[in-house]
Amino acid sequence: MPINRRLSLFVLAAALAGCATTATQPSGTATAAAVAPYRDTIELTGRLQVTYQKDGQPGSTNGGFEWSQRPGQIDVAFLSPLKQTVATISVTPQGATLTEAGRAPRTASDIDTLSAQALGWALPVSGLRDWLQGYATGADGKRFIASPANNSVYTRDGWRLRFVSWQAGKDGAQMPRNIVAERGANAGSELAIQIILDPSA
Repeated sequence: MPINRRLSLFVLAAALAGCATTATQPSGTATAAAVAPYRDTIELTGRLQVTYQKDGQPGSTNGGFEWSQRPGQIDVAFLSPLKQTVATISVTPQGATLTEAGRAPRTASDIDTLSAQALGWALPVSGLRDWLQGYATGADGKRFIASPANNSVYTRDGWRLRFVSWQAGKDGAQMPRNIVAERGANAGSELAIQIILDPSA
């Protein structure tokens, strides 16, 4: 699999696997409804676009994903623009496994180690499983709960997180629709991730 495709896999999977995110306290006196309650078990689908620069070389990739989350495990299928499954990643407390078509499964103790082995450098992303539901843990260590009126935060590990647009969930509560996470240049690399989530079924 080309390195740019692997990059998109690990950007998403590393983030999904993490427990911590980053957040700030709500600003102002906005009264807009907060995001829907966090769910440990959830099924999501959407599209992913990654743009990055590594050692001065820019790149980008995009595709779809199907996410299945439950306590203790996250399974992610990555789809080509033609909706074909190109790879899957499973993450548990015991380790992470990458399965690609035509290749033997690759495993490691965690998603950061797996990304370092496959890409040659680690992606220190954590907490996207919270981000996808409108939650984070802020630079100050406090829990952040997003809303349409309070939609931006800087994370403890250096990400700028923006909830650009919203949609109604199954119960009518607000759920993220368009999420952008950006990380500035650090040791010659920078990264931007855009997630577009499909409406809840």
